[in-house]
Amino acid sequence: MINFDKRIMAKKATGKKKKKPAAKKPKIAAKARSNGALANAVVEGIKEKKGGQIVILDLRDVPNSVSDFFIICHGNSRTHVQAVAGSVEEEVHKKTGMKPWHSEGYENSEWILVDYGSVVAHIFRDETRSFYNLEALWADALITRIGT
Repeated sequence: MINFDKRIMAKKATGKKKKKPAAKKPKIAAKARSNGALANAVVEGIKEKKGGQIVILDLRDVPNSVSDFFIICHGNSRTHVQAVAGSVEEEVHKKTGMKPWHSEGYENSEWILVDYGSVVAHIFRDETRSFYNLEALWADALITRIGT
């Protein structure tokens, strides 16, 4: 049984508080945690599996946007879409140590969303991409097209 009175008296006598150990800092460098580095890692993951027509939408200056960047691409088949999404998750984890906050769409693989909070990757099947046309929906964003 701990005698709390003795611990209180000892703290008063020394006048010092016992320091708590510092929280361990993640091994990820601050640079790797930046949105730009995260976006680059997403693009590298897409390129690794030859995702088509990569577009980066910079939403930072768009009012009421849900994230800082949308990165959009497409695959030719459901299997290709799954491979691209898996490559994005793998490449981001390898380069930044981050795991997605949320991902969905693997069940039917028409549109897989990989959400890292400030950066969201949208991997479509080519027909689904043209149907939803996110580039036109977020036309206020600064749009950067990446050659593949």
